[in-house]
Amino acid sequence: MNLRDLYYLIAVADLRSFVQASERCCISQPTLSTQIKKMEESLGVQIFERTNKKVLPTELGEQIIASARRILKEVDTIKEIAETAKDPLAGNLRVGAFPTLSTYIFPQLVPLIKQALPRVRLILVEEKTELLIQQLINGQMDVALLALPIAEDFLESVALFEDEFLLAVSTDHPLAANHFINQGDLFGHPLLLLDEGHCLRGHALQICQTVGAEEEQDVRATGLETLRQMVRAGTGITFMPTIAVQGNDEGICYLPFEAPSPSRTIGLVWRRTSARVELIRQLSELIKNTMARRHAGTSAQSAGSG
Repeated sequence: MNLRDLYYLIAVADLRSFVQASERCCISQPTLSTQIKKMEESLGVQIFERTNKKVLPTELGEQIIASARRILKEVDTIKEIAETAKDPLAGNLRVGAFPTLSTYIFPQLVPLIKQALPRVRLILVEEKTELLIQQLINGQMDVALLALPIAEDFLESVALFEDEFLLAVSTDHPLAANHFINQGDLFGHPLLLLDEGHCLRGHALQICQTVGAEEEQDVRATGLETLRQMVRAGTGITFMPTIAVQGNDEGICYLPFEAPSPSRTIGLVWRRTSARVELIRQLSELIKNTMARRHAGTSAQSAGSG
Protein backbone atom coordinates (compact mmCIF):
# COMPACT_ATOMS: atom_id res chain seq x y z
CA MET A 1 0.00 0.00 0.00
CA ASN A 2 1.32 3.46 -0.91
CA LEU A 3 0.09 7.06 -1.04
CA ARG A 4 -1.05 6.63 -4.63
CA ASP A 5 -3.37 3.81 -3.54
CA LEU A 6 -4.84 6.05 -0.84
CA TYR A 7 -5.62 8.71 -3.42
CA TYR A 8 -7.39 6.04 -5.51
CA LEU A 9 -9.32 4.94 -2.43
CA ILE A 10 -10.51 8.49 -1.65
CA ALA A 11 -11.50 9.09 -5.28
CA VAL A 12 -13.76 6.03 -5.29
CA ALA A 13 -15.21 6.97 -1.90
CA ASP A 14 -15.95 10.54 -3.03
CA LEU A 15 -17.42 9.70 -6.42
CA ARG A 16 -19.03 6.32 -5.67
CA SER A 17 -17.89 5.23 -9.11
CA PHE A 18 -14.80 3.41 -10.38
CA VAL A 19 -15.24 4.99 -13.81
CA GLN A 20 -15.40 8.56 -12.52
CA ALA A 21 -12.62 7.88 -9.99
CA SER A 22 -10.34 6.58 -12.75
CA GLU A 23 -10.98 9.78 -14.74
CA ARG A 24 -10.09 11.91 -11.72
CA CYS A 25 -6.90 9.90 -11.13
CA CYS A 26 -6.00 9.87 -14.87
CA ILE A 27 -5.69 6.08 -15.07
CA SER A 28 -7.75 3.35 -16.71
CA GLN A 29 -10.75 1.95 -14.88
CA PRO A 30 -9.37 -1.65 -14.88
CA THR A 31 -6.09 -0.45 -13.35
CA LEU A 32 -7.92 1.45 -10.60
CA SER A 33 -10.19 -1.51 -9.85
CA THR A 34 -7.18 -3.82 -9.68
CA GLN A 35 -5.35 -1.53 -7.23
CA ILE A 36 -8.38 -1.28 -4.93
CA LYS A 37 -8.83 -5.07 -5.10
CA LYS A 38 -5.15 -5.60 -4.17
CA MET A 39 -5.59 -3.27 -1.20
CA GLU A 40 -8.60 -5.22 0.00
CA GLU A 41 -6.73 -8.50 -0.37
CA SER A 42 -3.67 -7.22 1.49
CA LEU A 43 -5.85 -5.99 4.35
CA GLY A 44 -8.10 -9.02 4.31
CA VAL A 45 -11.29 -6.93 4.39
CA GLN A 46 -13.85 -5.66 1.89
CA ILE A 47 -13.69 -1.88 1.59
CA PHE A 48 -16.43 -1.39 -1.03
CA GLU A 49 -19.69 -3.12 -1.90
CA ARG A 50 -19.96 -3.32 -5.69
CA THR A 51 -23.06 -3.70 -7.85
CA ASN A 52 -23.78 -2.84 -11.47
CA LYS A 53 -25.38 0.43 -10.42
CA LYS A 54 -23.43 1.73 -7.42
CA VAL A 55 -20.35 1.48 -5.21
CA LEU A 56 -20.77 1.85 -1.45
CA PRO A 57 -18.19 1.67 1.36
CA THR A 58 -18.70 -1.10 3.89
CA GLU A 59 -18.79 -0.28 7.59
CA LEU A 60 -15.10 -1.21 7.91
CA GLY A 61 -14.45 0.61 4.65
CA GLU A 62 -15.76 3.86 6.12
CA GLN A 63 -13.21 3.59 8.94
CA ILE A 64 -10.37 2.84 6.52
CA ILE A 65 -11.39 5.73 4.26
CA ALA A 66 -11.49 8.12 7.22
CA SER A 67 -8.00 7.02 8.21
CA ALA A 68 -6.78 7.47 4.62
CA ARG A 69 -8.12 11.02 4.60
CA ARG A 70 -6.20 11.82 7.79
CA ILE A 71 -2.99 10.36 6.34
CA LEU A 72 -3.28 12.37 3.12
CA LYS A 73 -4.09 15.49 5.14
CA GLU A 74 -0.86 15.02 7.08
CA VAL A 75 1.02 14.60 3.81
CA ASP A 76 -0.47 17.89 2.62
CA THR A 77 0.57 19.49 5.91
CA ILE A 78 4.15 18.34 5.40
CA LYS A 79 4.15 19.89 1.92
CA GLU A 80 2.59 23.06 3.29
CA ILE A 81 5.23 23.35 6.02
CA ALA A 82 7.98 22.99 3.43
CA GLU A 83 6.43 25.57 1.10
CA THR A 84 5.79 27.99 3.96
CA ALA A 85 9.41 27.73 5.08
CA LYS A 86 10.50 28.88 1.62
CA ASP A 87 8.15 31.88 1.60
CA PRO A 88 5.57 32.29 4.41
CA LEU A 89 3.71 35.01 2.53
CA ALA A 90 3.19 33.22 -0.80
CA GLY A 91 1.08 30.47 -2.34
CA ASN A 92 -2.62 29.66 -2.42
CA LEU A 93 -4.79 30.93 0.41
CA ARG A 94 -8.29 29.46 0.62
CA VAL A 95 -10.55 31.96 2.38
CA GLY A 96 -14.18 31.22 3.22
CA ALA A 97 -17.11 33.29 4.46
CA PHE A 98 -20.83 32.70 4.93
CA PRO A 99 -23.24 34.28 2.39
CA THR A 100 -24.57 37.15 4.53
CA LEU A 101 -20.97 38.35 4.97
CA SER A 102 -19.02 37.27 1.87
CA THR A 103 -21.11 39.32 -0.59
CA TYR A 104 -20.25 42.54 1.25
CA ILE A 105 -16.75 41.98 2.64
CA PHE A 106 -14.92 40.14 -0.18
CA PRO A 107 -15.19 43.02 -2.70
CA GLN A 108 -13.62 45.35 -0.12
CA LEU A 109 -10.87 43.02 1.01
CA VAL A 110 -9.64 41.37 -2.18
CA PRO A 111 -7.91 44.45 -3.68
CA LEU A 112 -6.33 45.30 -0.32
CA ILE A 113 -5.06 41.77 0.24
CA LYS A 114 -3.61 41.63 -3.27
CA GLN A 115 -1.83 44.92 -2.65
CA ALA A 116 -0.51 44.03 0.82
CA LEU A 117 0.27 40.36 0.05
CA PRO A 118 1.06 40.28 -3.70
CA ARG A 119 2.53 36.77 -3.69
CA VAL A 120 -0.64 35.23 -2.22
CA ARG A 121 -3.17 33.72 -4.63
CA LEU A 122 -6.63 34.05 -3.13
CA ILE A 123 -9.22 31.31 -3.53
CA LEU A 124 -12.55 32.60 -2.21
CA VAL A 125 -15.34 30.29 -1.07
CA GLU A 126 -18.89 31.18 -0.04
CA GLU A 127 -20.63 28.53 2.04
CA LYS A 128 -22.83 28.24 5.10
CA THR A 129 -21.08 28.24 8.47
CA GLU A 130 -21.49 24.53 9.22
CA LEU A 131 -19.82 23.50 5.96
CA LEU A 132 -17.01 26.05 6.33
CA ILE A 133 -16.16 24.68 9.77
CA GLN A 134 -16.05 21.16 8.37
CA GLN A 135 -13.81 22.28 5.51
CA LEU A 136 -11.47 23.98 7.98
CA ILE A 137 -11.21 20.82 10.05
CA ASN A 138 -10.66 18.66 6.96
CA GLY A 139 -7.95 20.95 5.62
CA GLN A 140 -9.97 22.03 2.57
CA MET A 141 -9.99 25.64 3.81
CA ASP A 142 -7.11 27.70 5.24
CA VAL A 143 -9.08 30.42 7.03
CA ALA A 144 -12.70 31.51 7.27
CA LEU A 145 -14.55 34.63 8.31
CA LEU A 146 -17.21 33.43 10.75
CA ALA A 147 -19.45 34.72 13.51
CA LEU A 148 -17.87 34.00 16.89
CA PRO A 149 -17.73 32.10 19.13
CA ILE A 150 -16.92 28.82 17.40
CA ALA A 151 -17.16 25.82 19.75
CA GLU A 152 -14.46 23.64 18.21
CA ASP A 153 -11.25 22.77 20.07
CA PHE A 154 -9.35 22.03 16.87
CA LEU A 155 -9.80 25.61 15.63
CA GLU A 156 -8.25 28.92 16.66
CA SER A 157 -9.89 32.31 16.19
CA VAL A 158 -9.40 36.04 16.62
CA ALA A 159 -12.14 38.68 16.77
CA LEU A 160 -11.93 41.24 13.95
CA PHE A 161 -14.91 43.59 14.27
CA GLU A 162 -18.44 44.04 15.57
CA ASP A 163 -21.20 44.08 12.97
CA GLU A 164 -24.21 45.83 14.52
CA PHE A 165 -27.75 45.03 13.44
CA LEU A 166 -30.14 47.72 12.24
CA LEU A 167 -33.88 47.50 11.69
CA ALA A 168 -34.77 47.80 8.00
CA VAL A 169 -38.22 49.25 7.23
CA SER A 170 -39.76 50.80 4.13
CA THR A 171 -39.83 54.61 4.06
CA ASP A 172 -43.63 54.65 4.41
CA HIS A 173 -43.68 52.22 7.36
CA PRO A 174 -44.96 53.66 10.70
CA LEU A 175 -41.58 52.93 12.36
CA ALA A 176 -39.67 54.94 9.73
CA ALA A 177 -40.27 58.12 11.76
CA ASN A 178 -38.31 56.71 14.74
CA HIS A 179 -34.74 57.83 15.43
CA PHE A 180 -34.03 54.69 17.48
CA ILE A 181 -35.74 51.34 18.05
CA ASN A 182 -36.51 49.94 21.47
CA GLN A 183 -38.18 46.73 22.62
CA GLY A 184 -41.70 48.14 22.72
CA ASP A 185 -41.51 49.43 19.15
CA LEU A 186 -41.45 45.93 17.67
CA PHE A 187 -44.63 44.57 19.25
CA GLY A 188 -47.17 43.77 16.54
CA HIS A 189 -44.59 43.93 13.74
CA PRO A 190 -43.56 40.37 12.73
CA LEU A 191 -40.06 40.22 11.28
CA LEU A 192 -38.94 38.71 7.97
CA LEU A 193 -36.07 36.27 8.50
CA LEU A 194 -33.79 34.10 6.40
CA ASP A 195 -34.49 30.44 5.77
CA GLU A 196 -33.08 27.59 7.87
CA GLY A 197 -29.33 27.00 7.68
CA HIS A 198 -28.21 30.64 7.70
CA CYS A 199 -26.30 31.68 10.81
CA LEU A 200 -27.86 35.15 10.53
CA ARG A 201 -31.23 33.52 11.14
CA GLY A 202 -29.93 32.25 14.49
CA HIS A 203 -28.70 35.72 15.43
CA ALA A 204 -32.02 37.25 14.41
CA LEU A 205 -34.02 34.76 16.47
CA GLN A 206 -31.87 35.59 19.50
CA ILE A 207 -32.65 39.28 19.00
CA CYS A 208 -36.36 38.46 18.65
CA GLN A 209 -36.28 36.71 22.01
CA THR A 210 -34.43 39.63 23.60
CA VAL A 211 -36.74 42.36 22.33
CA GLY A 212 -39.95 40.34 22.43
CA ALA A 213 -40.51 40.32 18.66
CA GLU A 214 -42.04 37.54 16.57
CA GLU A 215 -41.08 35.98 13.25
CA GLU A 216 -43.26 36.30 10.16
CA GLN A 217 -44.18 32.63 9.75
CA ASP A 218 -45.54 32.71 6.20
CA VAL A 219 -42.52 34.25 4.44
CA ARG A 220 -38.82 33.37 4.54
CA ALA A 221 -35.99 34.47 2.25
CA THR A 222 -32.92 32.69 0.91
CA GLY A 223 -30.65 35.74 1.07
CA LEU A 224 -30.26 39.30 2.35
CA GLU A 225 -30.91 40.84 -1.05
CA THR A 226 -34.29 39.10 -1.18
CA LEU A 227 -35.08 40.44 2.29
CA ARG A 228 -34.06 43.91 1.16
CA GLN A 229 -36.45 43.81 -1.80
CA MET A 230 -39.26 42.50 0.39
CA VAL A 231 -38.76 45.37 2.84
CA ARG A 232 -38.68 47.91 -0.01
CA ALA A 233 -41.94 46.45 -1.35
CA GLY A 234 -43.60 46.89 2.05
CA THR A 235 -43.90 43.14 2.70
CA GLY A 236 -42.42 43.48 6.19
CA ILE A 237 -39.43 44.57 8.28
CA THR A 238 -36.18 42.78 9.05
CA PHE A 239 -32.81 42.94 10.81
CA MET A 240 -29.93 44.02 8.58
CA PRO A 241 -26.23 43.78 9.53
CA THR A 242 -24.44 47.11 9.12
CA ILE A 243 -21.94 45.65 6.64
CA ALA A 244 -24.81 44.91 4.24
CA VAL A 245 -26.25 48.45 4.33
CA GLN A 246 -25.89 50.19 0.98
CA GLY A 247 -25.75 53.93 0.52
CA ASN A 248 -28.21 53.98 -2.39
CA ASP A 249 -31.02 52.02 -0.73
CA GLU A 250 -33.94 54.15 -1.88
CA GLY A 251 -37.21 53.24 -0.27
CA ILE A 252 -35.61 51.76 2.89
CA CYS A 253 -34.85 53.28 6.30
CA TYR A 254 -32.19 51.68 8.52
CA LEU A 255 -32.89 52.38 12.17
CA PRO A 256 -30.35 51.82 14.97
CA PHE A 257 -31.34 50.09 18.20
CA GLU A 258 -31.08 51.75 21.57
CA ALA A 259 -27.94 50.72 23.47
CA PRO A 260 -26.84 48.05 23.94
CA SER A 261 -27.25 47.45 20.21
CA PRO A 262 -27.55 43.81 19.04
CA SER A 263 -24.56 42.72 16.96
CA ARG A 264 -22.51 39.78 15.76
CA THR A 265 -18.77 39.39 16.32
CA ILE A 266 -16.95 38.56 13.08
CA GLY A 267 -13.67 36.72 13.48
CA LEU A 268 -11.00 34.92 11.51
CA VAL A 269 -10.87 31.15 12.16
CA TRP A 270 -8.14 28.65 11.29
CA ARG A 271 -6.74 25.28 12.37
CA ARG A 272 -4.47 25.34 15.40
CA THR A 273 -2.05 23.11 13.52
CA SER A 274 -1.78 25.48 10.55
CA ALA A 275 1.75 26.25 9.38
CA ARG A 276 0.69 29.65 8.03
CA VAL A 277 0.58 31.55 11.30
CA GLU A 278 2.46 34.64 10.06
CA LEU A 279 0.29 34.97 6.97
CA ILE A 280 -2.86 34.58 9.07
CA ARG A 281 -1.59 37.21 11.52
CA GLN A 282 -0.98 39.71 8.73
CA LEU A 283 -4.34 38.94 7.16
CA SER A 284 -6.19 39.47 10.45
CA GLU A 285 -4.45 42.81 11.04
CA LEU A 286 -5.30 43.92 7.52
CA ILE A 287 -8.98 43.09 7.99
CA LYS A 288 -9.09 44.74 11.43
CA ASN A 289 -7.59 47.97 10.10
CA THR A 290 -9.80 47.98 7.01
CA MET A 291 -13.01 47.54 8.99
CA ALA A 292 -11.90 50.10 11.61
CA ARG A 293 -11.38 52.70 8.85
CA ARG A 294 -14.73 51.78 7.31
CA HIS A 295 -16.46 52.21 10.66
CA ALA A 296 -14.74 55.54 11.26
CA GLY A 297 -15.82 56.76 7.81
CA THR A 298 -19.42 55.68 8.39
CA SER A 299 -19.50 57.40 11.80
CA ALA A 300 -18.13 60.61 10.29
CA GLN A 301 -20.80 60.58 7.57
CA SER A 302 -23.52 60.03 10.16
CA ALA A 303 -22.22 62.89 12.29
CA GLY A 304 -22.06 65.17 9.26
CA SER A 305 -25.58 64.35 8.16
CA GLY A 306 -26.85 64.96 11.72
